[in-house]
Amino acid sequence: MAAPVVDSEYLKEIERARRDLRALISSKNCAPIMLRLAWHDAGTYDAKTKTGGPNGSIRNVEEYIQDANKGLKIAIDLCEIVRAKHPKITYADLYQLSGVVAVEITGGPTIDFVPGRKDSMDSPKEGRLPDAKQGASHLRDIFYRMGLSDKDIVALSGGHTLGRAHQERSGFEGPWTKESLKFDNSYFVELLKGESDGLLKLPTDKVLVEDPEFRRYVELYSKDEDAFFRDYAASHKKLSELGFTPPSSGFKFTVKNSTLLVQGAVGAAVAVAVVILSYFYEVHRRVK
Repeated sequence: MAAPVVDSEYLKEIERARRDLRALISSKNCAPIMLRLAWHDAGTYDAKTKTGGPNGSIRNVEEYIQDANKGLKIAIDLCEIVRAKHPKITYADLYQLSGVVAVEITGGPTIDFVPGRKDSMDSPKEGRLPDAKQGASHLRDIFYRMGLSDKDIVALSGGHTLGRAHQERSGFEGPWTKESLKFDNSYFVELLKGESDGLLKLPTDKVLVEDPEFRRYVELYSKDEDAFFRDYAASHKKLSELGFTPPSSGFKFTVKNSTLLVQGAVGAAVAVAVVILSYFYEVHRRVK
């Protein structure tokens, strides 16, 4: 399928959808499953073959019935309510936007969202998503395949501060934190407490404190929520754009407090040219 034309009308539609997602997620208290939907649609990416990734394919029956995606039909159907009002938006953009909104309305960091993803009907075979029963080598295999790092692994794991596991979906039951609808750094605080608090700790959670490289990030994020928010926002954006090349917007000129601002890939060169032209214009004006 072709990528959407990201013009002013598409951007307006994205902002309308964002407002509708805020209202929907707030009223349904469904931030955790919406975040999971965004992650699972993006998390199938293979950097070597350039397949999978945030392309909306999780809406296909053969993908959402896979074991790792149990329960996500709920989130897919909720997103359909929003897309019915905004059919111009691709499923790929909508699913990633829902994850961004889910984090923001629960108190998490603001995540930069760039639209323009194209939809796909090709679903990757099962086995590309993390298995909660596995250890450090498995996590690295999965995330390195996407092109992500150890820091990304730990930062994204912190998203488990939202929600809970369900026995019928994953074989595990219970929340990771005491406030499962609040996005903060408590996931890491709880990890370092060990088993005494009664909260859920999966094998893939425990390995974050057992592996020395992972643990240093756990310790950092447990003490410094600002550092966690900063790194989480960066890792989430990276995950949401795997295999996606944001459309080029060229130059963007804005005026703020009588100052010309130039944005774009060659903005600095253009800014210099503008300054030079302005100088000659001013000299010419004075001579006249």
